[in-house]
Amino acid sequence: MNKAHYAIALLSTVLCITGIAQTQPPAAPQGGPPQPEFIQQGNQLAREGKLQEALDVYQKHLSVPADAFAASIASGNTLDLMGKGDDARKHFSKANEIATTPQAKAQANRATAMSYAFEGNCKKSVEYQQKVFDYQKQQKDFFQQGEVANEVARVCIDSGDFDTAYQWYKTGHDVGLQEPNIKPDRVDLWNFRWEHAQARIAARKGNKADAEKHVVAAKAILDKGTNPNQVAFFPYLAGYVALYTGDPKAALTELQKANQNDPFIQTLIGETYEKLGEKDKATEFFKKAAATTAHNPAGAYAKRATRDRKIG
Repeated sequence: MNKAHYAIALLSTVLCITGIAQTQPPAAPQGGPPQPEFIQQGNQLAREGKLQEALDVYQKHLSVPADAFAASIASGNTLDLMGKGDDARKHFSKANEIATTPQAKAQANRATAMSYAFEGNCKKSVEYQQKVFDYQKQQKDFFQQGEVANEVARVCIDSGDFDTAYQWYKTGHDVGLQEPNIKPDRVDLWNFRWEHAQARIAARKGNKADAEKHVVAAKAILDKGTNPNQVAFFPYLAGYVALYTGDPKAALTELQKANQNDPFIQTLIGETYEKLGEKDKATEFFKKAAATTAHNPAGAYAKRATRDRKIG
């Protein structure tokens, strides 16, 4: 298996570019190259919470030419999970240096962008995600441009930079709609994501009326039935808006309907219990969130929030 195939196999499990909330990495595509054995071994150790052991496995392959790119990315991801961002980015820089294709360089840049998400650094995350966006632009892949833009927007809203988040969410929406011969369900998808984003940004800015207006608009798009796989993201939206506009009881009701395996949702539920004065329940959910191995905006936020509380 060559470097490019290794990279694809690895990234199918450790990267997740999405417009809204999914946080656990998708399974490897059917028919795609299998994961290298050492990546499978390291990933299993990471899932068991044995991050140092996983890192040791990956780093044994850093000097193997055929494995070096995948090992560098995996090592960097693991170091970010361990809270060692500077060390992580040395590995991502090495991956960029040895990448043999523009796609691989984009993958290394995306990993670097996510590394800065673990530190809540919107500006630096944008710097590297812009390179990924430019790569997708060269490919004329409008959908992936939108995905990449939405992902960095998610980093920025979670980092408290709401204006930059708005700009990137709007870019994602607008470029996504430029897809040639776009189908109505795809139009609805981008419009739903845009309403979802605007509602969350308004909530974070304390504008309850505007947030609720966008929640209603998002629900109306979902009710058309064109994107049933997005229905699961609505309780997250309703709960998020309720939490940030001062109604933790309503937030808890909605968030309990959302994906309970999502570290971002787990973190939001922990924050909701905090506001309700239920410390033990909050700690229970923060501990779940702290165990995430997702190297994406949701995982980054969960790690930051739990580290701030000295959990995990």
